[in-house]
Amino acid sequence: MANFIDRRLNPKDKSLGNRRRFLKRVRKHIKKAVDASVRERGISDVDQGERISVPAEGLSEPVFRRASDVGHRDYVFKGNKEYRSGDRIAKPEQGGGGAGKEGSDSGEGEDDFVFALSREEFLDIFFEDLELPDLIKQSMKEVQTFRPQRAGYSVSGAPNNINVARTMRNALGRRLALRRPNQQEVRDLQERIFKLEAVSSPTAKQKRELKNLHDELEEVLRRQKVIAYIDPLDVRYNYFQQQPQPNANAVMFCLMDTSASMGEREKDLAKRFFVLLHLFLKRRYDRIDVVFIRHTHNAQEVDEEAFFYSRETGGTVVSTALREMMKVIEARYPPSEWNIYAAQASDGENFAGDTDTCVDLLNSEVMRLCQYFAYIEILDEAELKLFQGEENGMELWRGYRRVKEEWPNFAMKRIASPADIYPVFRQLFAKKMSGAA
Repeated sequence: MANFIDRRLNPKDKSLGNRRRFLKRVRKHIKKAVDASVRERGISDVDQGERISVPAEGLSEPVFRRASDVGHRDYVFKGNKEYRSGDRIAKPEQGGGGAGKEGSDSGEGEDDFVFALSREEFLDIFFEDLELPDLIKQSMKEVQTFRPQRAGYSVSGAPNNINVARTMRNALGRRLALRRPNQQEVRDLQERIFKLEAVSSPTAKQKRELKNLHDELEEVLRRQKVIAYIDPLDVRYNYFQQQPQPNANAVMFCLMDTSASMGEREKDLAKRFFVLLHLFLKRRYDRIDVVFIRHTHNAQEVDEEAFFYSRETGGTVVSTALREMMKVIEARYPPSEWNIYAAQASDGENFAGDTDTCVDLLNSEVMRLCQYFAYIEILDEAELKLFQGEENGMELWRGYRRVKEEWPNFAMKRIASPADIYPVFRQLFAKKMSGAA
């Protein structure tokens, strides 16, 4: 049995295997630090790395120690050059040997161990318990990934890629061109030699013929050795080229009420949710298109700057945003080629009677095309306490509850502060536990 040790150096001479084992060992501390960091930092900085501090006790390892209840024992350990058994060691003077430092008020103490998480490690831990629902559609439009495909033959390659048929064909052609003797010729010469050697009293002619046959057999055997049955030049390998393969695409529709009732606080909370959702989708798809649709009593597709920062006046008619979304899907994003996600942010206000129109549009058209539709209602703290329970809420909330009952890929939550965004986000995309009832 052979053991192979990979001693190749990683960047900055760090062992990737050791780092993975370390992260696994202190995962509880890392997860706690990552969650705390995410709550403190801005959403735009979520995909950056982080410096993690792990308490020293979290790095302790199990060790064997001598039992303390087996009597008093004195030891002089190996390597000691100054003391012998029975010597008394004086206490160090003030200021020497590390003295002069203030002690801990709780006994011994150690510094925490600090190390840096890379961006990928940080995001892996942050997203480890999240999962997008129904990732089943494959886009046939954008080419981003590659797959090996047969592309002829090569004179070099791995042994498992040898093409036996092509190799034997090349060997046969080379043997015919160089006139390599075959085994039938060797057997014919050996039979003639055997017959002549069986003659009890051969004539001079037979003796000369026998000698010539021995010489010819020796030459034939020599040519067989010189001209190999299969030469390295004959060997051919199957050659593969990396051919582009279709990859999954997604489009994310951001719908937001920009009427006067949506102030800067509401828009800021909506932006944080949209940015986090986009970051999460970007982890699952190589290409993400984002479409911003704002609405008051009219809806229009705008760029990100106008979506978050322009001010508009007017009433609120939510159905206009859903109709505008359907127009964009029909024009640019056919459902057979795109995974469609939608996130809507509102304060819950809507024009009287328009909520029923929104429910009809969602049930009859929008939800049939969407992989997922997330609705967040932005309230203040007083309203959040007032509307406790899903059955209570504004008119739009009560209407969307009917949609939620019909479609499992429709989710709705309320938020009132930045601290609510992450729990809501995790609830919307919580991983389904295997084996759950």
